[in-house]
Amino acid sequence: MKNRRLLILPLVALASFHASAETYTYPQLVQRLTDLQELAKLPPAGEKTLLVSSYDRRSKYDPATDKYINWGSNADWSSGIRKEGDQFVLMDVQGPGCIWRTWSATASAGHVRIYLDGATTPTVDLPFTGYFDGKTAPFNRPNLVYIPSAAAHGFDNYTPIPFQKSCKITGDKGWGQYYQFTYTQFPADTLVPTFGMNLSAEDSAALDQADKILGQCGQNPTPDSPGARTENQSISVDGGKTATVSDLDGAGAITAIKVKLDLPKDPEAARILLRQLTINITWDGDATPSVWSPLGDFFAYVGGADTFQSLPVGLMPDGTFYSYWYMPYGQKAHLEVGNDGTAPVAMTWEITHAPLNQPIDKLARFHAKWHRDAFLPDRDDRWPDWTLLTTKGTGRYVGTHLHGWNPRGGWWGEGDDKFFVDGEKFPSIFGTGSEDYFGYAWSSAGHFSRPYHNQILNEGNAGHLDDNRWHISDAVPFQTSFDGYIEKYDPNERTTLYAAEAFWYLNAGGTDPYGAVPVADRLGYWVHPKIFIEGETLRLNTAAGNILSRQDLYAYGRGWSNYRHLFWQPKEVGESAELVLPAQKAGTYSLRVHLTKGPDYGTFQINVNGTDLGAPIDLYAPTITPSDVIDLGTVTLSEGVPSFKMTLSGKNAASTGNNFGLDYLQFDPSP
Repeated sequence: MKNRRLLILPLVALASFHASAETYTYPQLVQRLTDLQELAKLPPAGEKTLLVSSYDRRSKYDPATDKYINWGSNADWSSGIRKEGDQFVLMDVQGPGCIWRTWSATASAGHVRIYLDGATTPTVDLPFTGYFDGKTAPFNRPNLVYIPSAAAHGFDNYTPIPFQKSCKITGDKGWGQYYQFTYTQFPADTLVPTFGMNLSAEDSAALDQADKILGQCGQNPTPDSPGARTENQSISVDGGKTATVSDLDGAGAITAIKVKLDLPKDPEAARILLRQLTINITWDGDATPSVWSPLGDFFAYVGGADTFQSLPVGLMPDGTFYSYWYMPYGQKAHLEVGNDGTAPVAMTWEITHAPLNQPIDKLARFHAKWHRDAFLPDRDDRWPDWTLLTTKGTGRYVGTHLHGWNPRGGWWGEGDDKFFVDGEKFPSIFGTGSEDYFGYAWSSAGHFSRPYHNQILNEGNAGHLDDNRWHISDAVPFQTSFDGYIEKYDPNERTTLYAAEAFWYLNAGGTDPYGAVPVADRLGYWVHPKIFIEGETLRLNTAAGNILSRQDLYAYGRGWSNYRHLFWQPKEVGESAELVLPAQKAGTYSLRVHLTKGPDYGTFQINVNGTDLGAPIDLYAPTITPSDVIDLGTVTLSEGVPSFKMTLSGKNAASTGNNFGLDYLQFDPSP
């Protein structure tokens, strides 16, 4: 009897282990593509969302010095994990897990092969284009696999690819440029099916259903629960006042918020109104709201764009804003709208709420906060990181809305997304570019609306832009903290400005450090600059006979507009180069210039339309560095095309050369 008991005990322990393990079928994994309720569940320990991408491997963290090295490196088009013979290894991870998103900027004809669970024969063996062209099942559902639009470029595939033990992905020479595979790593005892290209009828039906739901964005993807109620209210909010939209008592969840108001047809007036209005939601009598946002940004809409429909939020053609985020509460919910304008605003609200179908202690609270430049890293080695969200507790990051203001034009983005989870020193999510994060590619200004990402406004990369990205199946779980960043290369001084709305779930009692932002900081910062002329865009007066070049200064830091300047190497004192400026209206202007200094730079006299401005400028410095903005005084221009001439007048005794670099010049009309 003693020996028999010894044999039984391990079997009982083994049975207990499997009984506690989470088991997913393929249809259950597919359901995550559209299940907004799943996002509110507190994540289990051991579940992680990770990214493998072609990010520039020169970016490193040195634990010995606690320093970030080459943190703004940007050669991220073809870096893989390693090479094995002629094969590029793009991904090599251990399971159990599931790939949720496959993306590329340029998928080409070279084959990409996916090996699952240690198999030596690939489960998927297609030209990389075959993952996205919709010609091969199961990668042929148009709302799961697509190019965002003809103008936006980029390739997206949201077909789930689960694996139990491991996933290795290789690419042939010529596979393309830039890649991302976003995947979840489940706790070690989780059981998932191994993906195959020949799906069962049940698995195919699940993909068809997800594709159908994603093709009907604007409709609530959360089924009506027993006991669900919808409340309608028409209110008018006076200027400087707030009004209660809804007070809900008892445990439950808000499953839909809709609001309709008359938006001005003028885009600027619409932006002002949507930033003056705010939405505030407080859960369970908390001292501060978990949701605070300008009204438009809460629905990922700033103003001036067409209507759009994504899975969780959008603006319908009839002017109704909707939000389908699942928002549970344990005791009460209080929703109010504020009006920081001067005139009353009338609107109609529709709130749908339902009883909880699971214990509240298993659920996190919904948060959404708006900010500009809040909690930026305070260390130089973290440049160019710009903070999207910093929070502490347990929850999931589920979405980003980014409003940009880039009036001087040029590519505003390029910055990689970097998500640090649970205090990690190197981000477990490290992307390849701003537009890549938002689902498109190649600096496109094209508009598109898709279930998980949208660019609903872009004024030719030279004005306003609205981009968003929703993490639904690929929500990012965290147990103790989440710190999300997106790189921002252009400084605010160039008038490239970001404002962000972060969406996340957080345990009751977690730390949300974001408060309300005064209306003065929400409005008026999108100001068109005065006449601003990039040096590298200028051409020579052909009569001058000199040669100039456009130089990239990225390696020298962030002090130059567009990281470029116009470079000139005169040979002897007295030599001049004359530039043709854009035509200007007649008038008196103050002129400022921004130049480059360095160890082999000379001293130059600036002349506009035949008049010397100021004293000669000594451009010597021990290292390559941007100058201060130099005020050259006022100049009177007649109607037409002014000339800008620089003449080498000498050089500093310490200088070893005569170089000249023009970053930009700026004409400001004088009163």
